[in-house]
Amino acid sequence: MFVNSLFVCYDKFGDKMKILSKDKKIDVHVCMNFQNRFFGFMGKKEIPNYGLFFPHCHSIHTCFMRFPIDIYIVDYNNIILYCKKNVKPWRFIFYKKGYGTYEFPSGITKYQVGERIKQIA
Repeated sequence: MFVNSLFVCYDKFGDKMKILSKDKKIDVHVCMNFQNRFFGFMGKKEIPNYGLFFPHCHSIHTCFMRFPIDIYIVDYNNIILYCKKNVKPWRFIFYKKGYGTYEFPSGITKYQVGERIKQIA
């Protein structure tokens, strides 16, 4: 399934991809349906070793989360427009110019504004 040929393609299940962060492969779950988009990391008791991607999303909240997260808001080409690291629970992040939002447990990635999040097969 292709959302944008320049941007991201999903595996056969339509809900996972892998990215490369400083020579480290990280699984990313793509949140396409209401349930996945609504719950995200909310209520997780243990810190996961994967990230989440929310297409068509440029604002998030960390309500009901139990650990801090790193947030990256990207454009259609997966270039980071905005990043906020170590966001504590019960915070709200808005960045109107973005296409999609990545969430990772704090410290799992080392991206900066202007970098491209690289998808790997």
